[in-house]
Amino acid sequence: MTTLPIPGAVRLGLVIDLDICVGCHACAVNCKEWNTGGIAGPLTDFDPYGAKPDGVWFNRIHSYEVGDGPAGQTVHFPRSCLHCENAECVTVCPTGASLKRVEDGIVLIDEDKCIGCKLCSWACPYGAREFDEDVGVMRKCTLCVDRIYDEARPEAERVPACVSTCPASARHFGDLGDPASAVSQMVADRAGMALMPELGYRPTNRYLPPRAKGGGCSSHGNAPALEPAVPEGTGFLGWLDRLLSH
Repeated sequence: MTTLPIPGAVRLGLVIDLDICVGCHACAVNCKEWNTGGIAGPLTDFDPYGAKPDGVWFNRIHSYEVGDGPAGQTVHFPRSCLHCENAECVTVCPTGASLKRVEDGIVLIDEDKCIGCKLCSWACPYGAREFDEDVGVMRKCTLCVDRIYDEARPEAERVPACVSTCPASARHFGDLGDPASAVSQMVADRAGMALMPELGYRPTNRYLPPRAKGGGCSSHGNAPALEPAVPEGTGFLGWLDRLLSH
């Protein structure tokens, strides 16, 4: 079995804002595209254009209906490896293929050592590990280590593929071990949550909860009155504005 290292000061991970995630799957698709050609690739697809497509995806998005009546809303929940501090997927590995890096806290798989026994996937309560039937090894999110440490890229682009492509800016990347980092401040300001903390795995990634939605269509009742678009009594446009206001 594999031993976890003493945690380092740096804990790289993701912060995902559930309030603004629109469930577009851009993160999943760009992750798939990048990792198919990156260090984790190729990622297997089975019958991708058929009736029952299947394959290896590091990111998956689940959608839920939350609340009742006017307060009801759809919450989109992206899920990938959480790079846990107490990563039992690492400790159950009989060959040392699953490992947690000391320098940044990222959990990785050495595919040359993986025998496909699936013990790590059974130990992961988040369902973050993917078995590639084509090659008989486990695969998972790497936080795009081949992107974030690529010094040939501009510094602003050294983020995971899922973060770079999110159209709503719902995904953020940084050092969650540094209380002064932008992602840590975001978590503190919005009461960011760990997924199933009661299990004791201490996941690095955090989710920002959706803000409460109140009142449905009647919620605008307390909004300040808008100024008229056209001053009253000014020619044809003023007449049209008064007409449409009734």
